[in-house]
Amino acid sequence: MTQYQPSSQAHRFSVLKFGSSVLRNADDYARVAHEIYRHTRTGEKVVAVVSALDGETDALFAMGDQVGQGSSDRVLARLVRCGELKSAALMGLALERSGVPVAVLDPHEMDLVASGDPLDANLSGLNRDKVLARFDQADVIVAPGFFGEDEDGPITLGRGGTDLTAVMFAHWLGAERARLIKDVDGVYSDDPAKNPEAHRFDALDYEAARKVSHGLVQDKAISRAKALDVVVEVASLGKAYATRIAASAEKPAAARSERPLRVAVLGHGAVGAGLCQHLLAHPNRFQLSPVLVRDPAKHSPIADARLKFTQDPAEALRDDVDIVVEALGGTGVARSLSQSALREGRHLVTANKAVIALDLELLSGLARENGLELRYSAAVGGGTPILEHLDELGPTSDVLAVEGVMNGTCNFILDALDRGELFADAVAEAQRLGFAEADPSTDLDGDDAADKLAIICHHAFGVMPDLRDIARESLSALSPERIEAAREADLVFKQVGRCAADNSGRVEARVELRALPRSHPFASLRNEANGFLIHRAQGATYIKGKGAGRWPTAEAMFADLMDVQRNQACTRKSARTRQKTASQAQRMPQESMI
Repeated sequence: MTQYQPSSQAHRFSVLKFGSSVLRNADDYARVAHEIYRHTRTGEKVVAVVSALDGETDALFAMGDQVGQGSSDRVLARLVRCGELKSAALMGLALERSGVPVAVLDPHEMDLVASGDPLDANLSGLNRDKVLARFDQADVIVAPGFFGEDEDGPITLGRGGTDLTAVMFAHWLGAERARLIKDVDGVYSDDPAKNPEAHRFDALDYEAARKVSHGLVQDKAISRAKALDVVVEVASLGKAYATRIAASAEKPAAARSERPLRVAVLGHGAVGAGLCQHLLAHPNRFQLSPVLVRDPAKHSPIADARLKFTQDPAEALRDDVDIVVEALGGTGVARSLSQSALREGRHLVTANKAVIALDLELLSGLARENGLELRYSAAVGGGTPILEHLDELGPTSDVLAVEGVMNGTCNFILDALDRGELFADAVAEAQRLGFAEADPSTDLDGDDAADKLAIICHHAFGVMPDLRDIARESLSALSPERIEAAREADLVFKQVGRCAADNSGRVEARVELRALPRSHPFASLRNEANGFLIHRAQGATYIKGKGAGRWPTAEAMFADLMDVQRNQACTRKSARTRQKTASQAQRMPQESMI
C-alpha cells in the first residue's frame, strides 16, 4: 500500500481577507463560509483573515476610553483585539458546520510578530513551519487580523490593519495573491454609492490604486504589497472577477449586468431545507419558485415564512425557471425530473448519487446538447470535494488509484463495533440519530458506496463501470470474531471503496471491509466523516471532510449553484426556446417527495 506522507510544500495557497463591511452580523459567517469553500473545493489551502464584526472595534475603543481615560495604549491594544478573536472563533464554527476541516489560530500560535506603535504597528515575522504543519490536518486556517505580538504582548496594526495581515500572509506563504473581500466588487474611480458615474477598474498599479481607493485598501497594505511584489485583488462575495492591483497597466472594466436566476428546489428534507436557507440569504442572485414536496401542509408551519410549497410539479417547474435543484433522492420521480430539467433547457444541480451512477452519460449528453450545466459534486463525499480534486488533475492525469471511506452510516456503525457494541445495537443507534434509513441495506451491503465509486471512476479514469461489475462486501458478513481479532491486533475496520486502472486501461472497482492500522489516515475518520486517497506516481493526496448531513451537503450543492450563477452572469442567452412543462410534469409520478 502506498504510504501517505504529508507534503505541505506542494500546497496551493489562497489568502482571503474578510473585513467588517462583509461581517456585519452573525448570519454573515455562513456567507463567508461559501466563499472560503469555493476555494478549498478546488484544492487550495486557505488562510482566512477576519476582522471584527461591524462596529465592534469602535465600541471597544469607546469602552476603553470610558473605563480607562488615559490608560496606556498597550492595555487598550489588548482590549480592542478581542473583536478579532471573537470573529475568528465564529468563522471557525461556521466552517465546521459546513464540514470544512479548519484550524483557528491566534497570533502567538503562529509566532506572528509585530513591531512599532502599539496601536499602529507593522507585521515583521511569522513561523511559516508552524502554519504549514497545521495545514496537514486542515484545509483552512482562520487568523484574526488587525494585530500581532511583540515581546511585551499583543499590539494592533492600525485602521484597516487586516488588509496588511492578508498581504503579509500572501508574501510569507508564497500565495498567488491576497484577495480582499469588500462590500464593493472592486476599486472604482470614485465612491459608487455617492457617484453613479464612477467606473470600476479591472487592473491598477499600486500608486494609482492608492490614489483612487480612498481608503478602501489600507495605505500601509498597498505600500508593503508594492515593496514585496504581492498581487492584491479587491472583490466582493461570490464574484468571479476583481480589481487586480499589481505592477501592471491601468485597465478600465467593462460594464456588467446581472439578474437573479430563478431556482426550482425539488424536495425539502434536511438537505433541501438547508439549501433553501442559503438561497434565501442571496436574494440578489437567486429567486425561489415554490418548493416541490409531497405534502405542503407538513412543511409550511415549520419553514421560513418566505418559502412557498407545492405538490404540483408544473407549478414548481415554471417556464421561467433557470436551474433545477433535485433534492428528492431515490430513482423514481427524481430520475424523471432530472432528465426533464435538462431536456427543457434548465441547468441541473443534484446530490443524487444513485441517479448519477445510473444516468451520468445520458444526463451529460443532454447537458452538452442543450448548452447547459450538470453539477453533482455533493453526490460523492457530501462536503468533501473529491470530484473537484480529480477534475483539477485533468483528463490526462497520472492517477493510479482512488480509494476512500465514503459512507457515513457504515463508518458510524464500524466505530461502534470497534468500541465493542453489538451490530444490532449499532444499527439501531445509527437509525435513531438519522445516519441510517429504516431499511439500511443500501448502506450496509455496499450499494451506496458502489454508486459513488462508479462516479469516481468516471472522474479519475474517464470510464463509467457497470454497477453490476463492482464487487461489494456487506457489513452483515462481519463476524464478532473478526472484529475482536482486529481489535487485538490494534486494527480498525473500515468500509473502503477502491478503483484502479491497469496498464491496459482496464478499471477494476470494489467495495470491501478492511482492517487498517491505527496510523492509516482512514482509521481516524469518525461518524459521518469521509476520507479519500488519490494515488499517483509521486505519492498519495489525502482529502477529508464531512460526507453527509444537512449543512455539508447543502454547502456543496450551493457551491455548484454559485458556479452556475457565475458562469451564466454575463453569458446567458437573451432568449431560449423551451417547451412548456405543464403537460409533461402533470403526468409524472408524485412519489417519494420529502
